[in-house]
Amino acid sequence: MLLPLTSPRGVVLSIIAYSLCSGSLVLINKLILHSLPFPSLVIALQLVAAIGIIYGLHFCGGWIDIDPIKWKFVLPYLAYTFAFSVGVYCNMKSLSLSNVETVIVFRALAPLLVSVLDAAFLGRAWPSLRSWGALGIIAAGAYGYAATDEKFQTQGYAAYFWPTAYLFTISFEMAYGKKIIQDVDLKTRSGPVQYTNILGFPPMILFAQMGGEFGKFRMKWLDDGVIMLLRWPVGMLLVMGCVVGTGIGYSGWWCRSKVSATSYTLIGIMNKCLTIIVNYFIWDQHAAPIGIASLGLCLVGGALYRQAPMKGEGSCSQPKAADLVDAENQLSTAKEGAENDDEQRVPLVQANTEL
Repeated sequence: MLLPLTSPRGVVLSIIAYSLCSGSLVLINKLILHSLPFPSLVIALQLVAAIGIIYGLHFCGGWIDIDPIKWKFVLPYLAYTFAFSVGVYCNMKSLSLSNVETVIVFRALAPLLVSVLDAAFLGRAWPSLRSWGALGIIAAGAYGYAATDEKFQTQGYAAYFWPTAYLFTISFEMAYGKKIIQDVDLKTRSGPVQYTNILGFPPMILFAQMGGEFGKFRMKWLDDGVIMLLRWPVGMLLVMGCVVGTGIGYSGWWCRSKVSATSYTLIGIMNKCLTIIVNYFIWDQHAAPIGIASLGLCLVGGALYRQAPMKGEGSCSQPKAADLVDAENQLSTAKEGAENDDEQRVPLVQANTEL
């Protein structure tokens, strides 16, 4: 099992790495789709590139370790990979039809669902009143954004079909991903990245076929030519997307192993601050100022949230009578043993001062 490092430094580093990769990949993919509107094919390329990078670094110098592909590991990852593939597809469809902020706001609603899954299936306590309030602020910010979104006003709920599908899919993915970290006995950090990328490639090709992307790409190829398709900066963006896509695989599983599913989901929201700032200055397809302010409210809620402890933790501040009696009996027994044995002294059992 991949055991998380418990040092605060490791937690901070994993959060920073994941935030940089996640925030930049949203913007890179948005720019790619502007010239190449083939979301499934773009993601399939990034998945293949990640596999090539992983195995290339392993076999050419042994730079990284990898896990063997075994059926007992494939089975648990199938459900996750399906959710991952559907989530990525919904995310890319949302980016191609809406602005970046719309995707981020629906992502901001995910902690509300993940917190319930955290408590129901992953052993976490329910969020505190402060954390529920923070999640409520996030929901209020999302509602404020929706009220000012032009696509929502002109197209109604149909404009939010793909973002809504993305919300439910990613909520399941976040909770189940944490479950895999806890239960699946992979030995290396590359293991989860291997399995998700290898198993995620076939569904992406299927989605591309279902969406007619191969035919559309062939027509664009004939119209523009390969040189036009891969001209700079499109070619450079594709390379950047492949590199950052590989990085988010590693940093995402690293960060996920250190925090709860809800906290991991919130980190994915908070790291979009940089995305919003960059998008506002370089892209003409962004939200109105009121929408940006509502999105800022979501981020404030994320900052106020506190991770819920595991069930049973933090509950020792109020001692139970049975615990006090048990501690007193242990102390009395230890004293009697010390008095009756002159040659071997038995250390006193100290009662827990917090009981």
